[in-house]
Amino acid sequence: MTRFIASISLLCILAGQAYAGSDAATLFQEHCSSCHAPTRLGGTGPALIPESLGKLKGNTLESVITNGRPATQMPAFGDTLSKGDISALASYVTTPLAFEPSWTADDITSTRTLDTSYKPAERPVFSGDPMNITLVVETGDHHVSVLDGDNFSILDRFATPFAVHGGPKFSPDGRYVFIMSRDGWVQKYDIWSLKEVGRIRAGLNSRNIAMSHDGQWLAVANYLPDTLTIISTRDLSVIKVIDVKGKDGTPSRVSAVYQAPDRKSFVLALKDAPEIWEVATSPDAGPYHDGFVHSFESGMEESLAAERGLFARRRIMISAPLDDFFFTPGYRNLIGSNRAGDKGVVVNLDVGREIAELPLPGMPHLGSGITWESQGRHVMATPHLKEGILSVIDIDNWTLIKTIKMDGPGFFLRSHESSPYVWADVFFGPHKDEMHIIDKQSLEIVKTLNPAPGKTVAHTEFTRDGRYALVSVWEDDGAVIVYDAKTLEEVKRLPMRKPAGKYNVWNKITFSDGTSH
Repeated sequence: MTRFIASISLLCILAGQAYAGSDAATLFQEHCSSCHAPTRLGGTGPALIPESLGKLKGNTLESVITNGRPATQMPAFGDTLSKGDISALASYVTTPLAFEPSWTADDITSTRTLDTSYKPAERPVFSGDPMNITLVVETGDHHVSVLDGDNFSILDRFATPFAVHGGPKFSPDGRYVFIMSRDGWVQKYDIWSLKEVGRIRAGLNSRNIAMSHDGQWLAVANYLPDTLTIISTRDLSVIKVIDVKGKDGTPSRVSAVYQAPDRKSFVLALKDAPEIWEVATSPDAGPYHDGFVHSFESGMEESLAAERGLFARRRIMISAPLDDFFFTPGYRNLIGSNRAGDKGVVVNLDVGREIAELPLPGMPHLGSGITWESQGRHVMATPHLKEGILSVIDIDNWTLIKTIKMDGPGFFLRSHESSPYVWADVFFGPHKDEMHIIDKQSLEIVKTLNPAPGKTVAHTEFTRDGRYALVSVWEDDGAVIVYDAKTLEEVKRLPMRKPAGKYNVWNKITFSDGTSH
């Protein structure tokens, strides 16, 4: 198989002498276009556009160009190009494109590769519980480690596309996992066989992916172009590319796509239009009407823009775009955060309208929200990205029960059905090395862990039975720390390259209350 090594390259240099001029576009074409395409949209290397580079800019980007990336095919340019040329290249690749690129179904199909040497194993090739596997996404060098949840040995470590973004998604049986990168690559991996199956580039700049209720379809949310791509999970073939436009015709990026298995649908957050979309994953869905419906006789119906069946779209009009969602159990209601980040809006998906507002200042990170039972109430909690608080909400009457004061803004919450605690990191600020342990009933912080002073500590995941909690030291020379979830004592420390996220198969496919969906 021709492998697309987007995970191990930022810039590629052609053979030849350094270019002495200052024309950045010429520099790019001479030294970079063979890997990243003349359009900067990527090829064997990732797209070099602001949307894909994210925070990699300025001095940091110049340093990568100058020194290369260890353990990758990215060479050092410091002895080949002048400082002025390196600075010009860094500025050029972080400049927005002068055109609006397209990425059609044919374009997507042309990137699909399946490993011809892959043969699915009849049973797991390892002896551990396949439902207790935890995947650790190591963004330091763009790899995933496959961790045995019983003894914490590493069964495999495989390369991913460049800059994995959004959580991996598992097939309903837990055998396959799908991983997506910022520049649109989707990778399929067989956990039983410990082998990659293939990959395809579903967008040019993508946000996340979602799995259909039956495991047949994968939806890819795109920022560039303004589309939702649906691919087959069986062979990664392109099924449909849906142009995303508001009801008034305004093109819109897709902030995120979510799986709503109880509803047999995908739910989309539109970035540039005050709408939520629900896209059916059942052939019996609909009809959904964008316009008026006129019917006088039995069996007679006249309607405008009706959609029905598989991938039928339903629009839900809201007062303003919502960027981040939390779903209540059963997926009847969602809570979204508004663009200003100062409140939450509750949308009932059954009736298709807003039903409540919640006071949630400081940019709530609703995508990390979790639920549990507290003193006879069904509650959810969310951290805030700009304020050191944790908001706890009664999701039966939409009241704010408590605001828990933290030592700084947090990013992730995690728990488990068997655990009496919520684990909340303090991701931002001087206390980034802390992890708060919160009692689910008293809603009080009962302990604060500090396992790596001065380093960022974040993102907890539990083993299948909830016996152990895994915490990341979110640094390039980081680690996954294994804690006894009852005693809160450290059990083991596994060195990792910036382990950004950890995902247990069982917790994810069963939609555990303690994990985000």
